Amino acid sequence: MRTMWLRFAVLAVVVCVLVADSPEEIKKKRALLVKKHLKRLKKIDGGIKLVGGRGEFEGNVEILHEGSWGAICDDEWDVTEAKIICRQLGYPEKKAQPTVNSYFGPAKRRFWMDNIYCDGTEEEISTCRFDGWGQSDCNPEEAAGVICAEPEDIPQKQETLSNMETKYKLTRLPSDLKIRLKNGRIPTEGRVEIKNRKGKWVTVCGDGWSLLEALIVCKTLGLGYANDAMQTDYFGGNLTRGTFVGVKCIGNETDFNECYYNQQLTGHCKSRDLAAVSCTNSMPDLIIDHMELMQSAHLEDRPMFFLQCAMEENCVASTAYEIQRENAGWHLETRRLLKFTAKIFNAGTADFRPVIPKNLWEWHMCHMHYHSMEVFATFDIFNSKGERVAEGHKASFCLEDNQCLPGVEPRFACANYGDQGISVNCSDIYKYTVDCQWVDITDLDPGHYRMKVAVNPEYKVPEMTFENNAAYCDFYYEETFGSVRNCVVRRP
Repeated sequence: MRTMWLRFAVLAVVVCVLVADSPEEIKKKRALLVKKHLKRLKKIDGGIKLVGGRGEFEGNVEILHEGSWGAICDDEWDVTEAKIICRQLGYPEKKAQPTVNSYFGPAKRRFWMDNIYCDGTEEEISTCRFDGWGQSDCNPEEAAGVICAEPEDIPQKQETLSNMETKYKLTRLPSDLKIRLKNGRIPTEGRVEIKNRKGKWVTVCGDGWSLLEALIVCKTLGLGYANDAMQTDYFGGNLTRGTFVGVKCIGNETDFNECYYNQQLTGHCKSRDLAAVSCTNSMPDLIIDHMELMQSAHLEDRPMFFLQCAMEENCVASTAYEIQRENAGWHLETRRLLKFTAKIFNAGTADFRPVIPKNLWEWHMCHMHYHSMEVFATFDIFNSKGERVAEGHKASFCLEDNQCLPGVEPRFACANYGDQGISVNCSDIYKYTVDCQWVDITDLDPGHYRMKVAVNPEYKVPEMTFENNAAYCDFYYEETFGSVRNCVVRRP
């Protein structure tokens, strides 16, 4: 009976909306409404829905598998995956925006998918490559989401805060605001509170709260650096009509009042969790050696037969996997690789350590090593329009002290299931001879491109600053020659 009434309701909407339209427009809108409403009723494996948003057009993504709904982790999550989600739900993909760090509240279910790799042509997110159903080490604060549209009845917000791949329309925080930490066990931790213009201390919603925001809170309070950014009710506090929601910082602000928030959603915190931080004076600081990158960059053509282990780790372009599926002689095909050495120096005051504990590291049989971080570095190439046209991926299967300054003893080594990390004043060096230390440029036409090499690109491990974690370079590509020049160090 409920299904029958729902169908009548959908039909009524179709009739009301389509009265004044042409026959052709009527057909298009009817098809869209049917696709968006009726099809979602079917519990089909791979079905998706958005939860926690203002409406069906936005939210954290949940996917159906084996009759149960689960979340998607935000590792490797970007605009390519967001477009597929929006297209799958019947929305125009050009307005698709990805969200990370549980922007619409912490995940309430298990994670079904992690490390998703899409080429953009897939019709459904479940057909993209990923680690396998249920294989994930993500926590509830790492849920991936999307914004597929902006409803006409919600006013546009006043200002825009943007980074490389995502844009949030937000309002700047008051210039005279004051902040404090409350109810922590020690003075350097607690829930974040803001003193509003009425003189009242109000809480901050934890949805979307990340290390970038926590870093600026600790800096503003003179408490050093952010050791952790929490979405929790552990430190008490209440949600009120004045609770700040959707607070966003870039991570390089000098004061918390330079950050932004979602004014339209003030007081409406979906998850009911509050933003909290833990600050410390000792922190690692990774710096990428852009000179080593330029000096070592070169092209190499390599048969796919020798790339089989790398393909298991998603280190080649999507077209290589198509060839593997469709061509029996795929191993004789050749891929063109832009190879280079990545030297990462820890200039901080504390060791850089993997974000997950040692007992959760993943053993990779083909390469005979452990993965200690799912995403340690990313390699991207962009065209003149800023569109990503080639990408690489490197799991930190071996974080160790390869080279240290005089007088510093290396302490981390990967052999024999050793501890992994990068000591203070030591470097981890991934030479161009190592698997996956490249970008697959087989599908690129000769021309002038921009290249980005970033370490700790998703800000999963806290650092003093993220402003020196990426090298942006010019990549000149000819038929038989490629060079990387003019590199500058910036944030990812």
